[in-house]
Amino acid sequence: MQTMSDYRRFIETVAQEAGALLRGRLHESHAVQYKGEINLVTEADRLSEELIVERIRGAFPGHDILTEESPETANGSCFRWIVDPLDGTTNYAHGYPVFCVSIALEVEGAIRLGAVCNPMLGELFVAEEGRGAFLNGRPLKVSRTAELSRGLLATGFPYDIRDDRNNNMNYFRALAINAQAIRRAGSAALDMAYLAAGRLEGFWELKLMPWDTAAGWLLVTEAGGIVTDLKGSPYGLDSPHILASNGLVHEAMMGVFAKADPLDAP
Repeated sequence: MQTMSDYRRFIETVAQEAGALLRGRLHESHAVQYKGEINLVTEADRLSEELIVERIRGAFPGHDILTEESPETANGSCFRWIVDPLDGTTNYAHGYPVFCVSIALEVEGAIRLGAVCNPMLGELFVAEEGRGAFLNGRPLKVSRTAELSRGLLATGFPYDIRDDRNNNMNYFRALAINAQAIRRAGSAALDMAYLAAGRLEGFWELKLMPWDTAAGWLLVTEAGGIVTDLKGSPYGLDSPHILASNGLVHEAMMGVFAKADPLDAP
């Protein structure tokens, strides 16, 4: 009978193993394919995914698996692994060393475990429902900065930014003049891990997928932060947008969203 501690050791090991694979191949020449005008995938995405899926199937053959690059494995299990084998593919393809591996375990519809591995800095962020969030074994807490004007935020833009006016530019413009600064690093999972670690005060983005947010969502909440949609409603993996914060700047960020140019709003 597997315990949550067993699953936690497994997720930590596999996330680090996939991260080491990605780090080792970063400066090689990459075969790039395009899923859209600017949405790409490399052979490293697929190799990392193959490694993770192989490990999951070997250890837990009856579990469901949702990954970014392959069709979902749906066995009807109450356990589902949610995997982003390489979050930050565009960065990776350019040799820009900001990317991560994100793995979460969902049990009966609730995210119970999450791991985000940042292999370039040797960082493993892990959260377990009800037991906290950790970075390399050290407990994490969100920042205590309470003023939005002193907050460092992070965001990203959807792959259809060229085609859809609902592309986050309105919110970016509004928050850029209300926050201390905004970073756009190119990895939502890593942004949320950094928020959990107190390096950021807030994060928001539109049109993300479950594999982008599952692990980070748990990291933020277990570190004492708040995760909702942009209007403050409860967040779910099928939500069209996400707002995560240390809790202290949450209302202020929603206030900025509410006043932003409505022409491009979702």
